Amino acid sequence: MKGRTSGAGTTTVTRNEILTSLNKPEDYLLGIVEFTEGGGHRVHYVWRPFRGEPDFGATSVNYGFAELLARAEEPR
Repeated sequence: MKGRTSGAGTTTVTRNEILTSLNKPEDYLLGIVEFTEGGGHRVHYVWRPFRGEPDFGATSVNYGFAELLARAEEPR
């Protein structure tokens, strides 16, 4: 689960989170909590959020927050 303020530019994901999602794509769901003005929030889910492994030496990767939200679904 990742939490970011609405309008944030990026969100950081660890190498381990990416590898886990690629090894078990049917079981992995990236949850994003978008914190809005006034103290509210919205929850989003992204199935299969990552497309490839990070470089070997990477410990984390920044992803565009808006791009992740564009592929997200509302909770069911």
